[in-house]
Amino acid sequence: MNLAFIGLGVMGYPMAGHLAQAGHQLVVFNRTTSKAEQWVEQYGGSLALTPMQAAIGAEIVFTCVGNDEDLRQVTLGEDGAFGGMSKGSLFIDHTTASANIARELFKQAQGREFAFLDAPVSGGQTGAQNGLLAIMVGGNAGDFERAKPVLDVYAKLAKLMGPPGSGQLT
Repeated sequence: MNLAFIGLGVMGYPMAGHLAQAGHQLVVFNRTTSKAEQWVEQYGGSLALTPMQAAIGAEIVFTCVGNDEDLRQVTLGEDGAFGGMSKGSLFIDHTTASANIARELFKQAQGREFAFLDAPVSGGQTGAQNGLLAIMVGGNAGDFERAKPVLDVYAKLAKLMGPPGSGQLT
């Protein structure tokens, strides 16, 4: 599957690595380009220069960034990922953020005809490295079912908690 991963920090780096090791084709973006270059050297895949570039052609786009403002920037900002999303694709946000931004991005995604799940993770760096995260998901059931086989690559548990924003409220 063609995937994109935006945010290769302590959590995102190993999560994206598990996806690559499972045979998925990844395009990665990180604000610190050297971190993305290191990831590509270690796992393969390719490097995007902007979140939008990463999202183009991806069936699923993942984010794992610092906070609401970082998330807003990589999704809706200039060269944001939402500008490169294809109709029918899926956006999964692993950032620990507010339920308000999760709902805002869900509505933005609906208007652009792609799906959005808020999916914060629990388990820390060790859980990410060992593929044993717990993921609390907010969104539509059909979108969750579509995402679950991919989430299971780095999670011991992925559970739909309810409508958009519910993952962040758990």
